[in-house]
Amino acid sequence: MAEPAAYDPFEEFNRSTGMGRIRNPYAYFAELRRAGPAHKIPVRKLVGDQPRPPNMPEEIYVVVSHDAVAQVLLDGETFSSKGYGTTMGLVMGRTILEMDEPEHSRYRGLLQKAFTKRALDRWERDLVSPVVNGMIDGFAGRGRADLVRELTFPFPVSVIAGMIGLEASDHELFHRLAIELISIAIDPMRGFRASQSLRELFARVLAERRREPRDDLMTVLAQAELDGTRLDDEAIYAFLRLLAPAGAETTYRSSSNLLFGLLTHPDQLAALRADRSLMSQAIEEGLRWETPLTGIMRTATRDVKLGDTTIPEGAMVSVNLAAANRDESRYERADEFDIHRPQKTHMAFAFGPHRCLGMHLARMETTVALNALLDRLPNLRLDPAAEDVHVTGLTFRSPLALPVLFDPA
Repeated sequence: MAEPAAYDPFEEFNRSTGMGRIRNPYAYFAELRRAGPAHKIPVRKLVGDQPRPPNMPEEIYVVVSHDAVAQVLLDGETFSSKGYGTTMGLVMGRTILEMDEPEHSRYRGLLQKAFTKRALDRWERDLVSPVVNGMIDGFAGRGRADLVRELTFPFPVSVIAGMIGLEASDHELFHRLAIELISIAIDPMRGFRASQSLRELFARVLAERRREPRDDLMTVLAQAELDGTRLDDEAIYAFLRLLAPAGAETTYRSSSNLLFGLLTHPDQLAALRADRSLMSQAIEEGLRWETPLTGIMRTATRDVKLGDTTIPEGAMVSVNLAAANRDESRYERADEFDIHRPQKTHMAFAFGPHRCLGMHLARMETTVALNALLDRLPNLRLDPAAEDVHVTGLTFRSPLALPVLFDPA
């Protein structure tokens, strides 16, 4: 069945996650924190008119303080990840997202082999830097650009697709399917079709890599062994389905958010341009200040009390990473963007055993992109004629556009 001509999976997904409608959820998060670390809340109050994901109850328990979020994420026995099996697992297959210990650590250790420092150094040299600079080539001589549309949105998916070993001609399809996959709440059937289409795309490449190994992620997974047994095809497809949106969506949004913070604080942008040793703390501050994925889910395995709220066994728990990262009891001037602030561990990559597997890749990609922009675009600044550029969204957050001016090359 053909899609309507006006159908845009990216625009539809953004709209479903509150982008363009929800500008600042932090005042509400702060109100919740002041009242206690955890609360029982109607889902409709959180998502508004956004579609509710499959198997989501009408009421949910939301954890909002830094310490309570850390407690939940460190206690996998009480707060299980298994609930993802009945939500995203429907289209992704069985992944580390839904695994508890000790199964989670066994599979994570296996998959971690794809993200060693040696592998990341090679990806940076052979893939990330050429992709980023190739895209900047397209606008460096123009003196103006939209950094979201022309860089931060397309480059991470090209990196992930290249790492997997997909041909360049498949990158656009891969990105579209990845977004349709996680749009299961909007259109479940489209999500299931995307899942099957990604399986077919991966299957073709996997068969080739079994015959002729290459230096890519598909080959690493094809050769990986768990307890002396190779990963079966479905386990490989499931991990790649997870990696597709995780690698593309979050890095695009986190790098966009950091650029927005720097462009709206020109003194900090100038400081970073002059002293690249500030890069690491700038990236961490961007992640803390505007967390790209605001929350993750857990399921209570027993009755447990957080503050004055008792969470019953079987309840779905929303762990609000963005609220934790703006907790005034941990961060002074928590709502302000400040790359010079004393560094403290943030929750943007979650915490504990399920901390983001690709966090070092994301940091490396952002470092490459920021350095390239600062090296190649003199006098980079937000276009003063642009109207009301801001970060938006509830589930995912990022600016819809970043119109900039610079001195053309």
